[in-house]
Amino acid sequence: MKKIEAIIKPFKLDEVKDALHEVGLQGITVTEAKGFGRQKGHTELYRGAEYVVDFLPKVKIEIVLEDNLVERAIEAITQAARTGRIGDGKIFVYTVEQAIRIRTGETGAEAI
Repeated sequence: MKKIEAIIKPFKLDEVKDALHEVGLQGITVTEAKGFGRQKGHTELYRGAEYVVDFLPKVKIEIVLEDNLVERAIEAITQAARTGRIGDGKIFVYTVEQAIRIRTGETGAEAI
């Protein structure tokens, strides 16, 4: 099993969710996040004063899935989240040793 974490722009969430649903993934966890990468934030003008916005709004998506779906899920996220502009996000893939469904006690792939 693998865990995919994707950090994307908030307005791309619905497109990514739909793309993952088409791949066959049912469950995802979404968290609102703030951060910056190479773009290091940006400056904004508010009531005549300029200020720096260091942390930009992002969304973190977490999915645990079987190994055979990983490449399709990564491709779906990449295509749905890409705008071609700086700050599109990142995808991280981790190995998951064990998953347990609390309600039933199922383990492994049956738990996800």
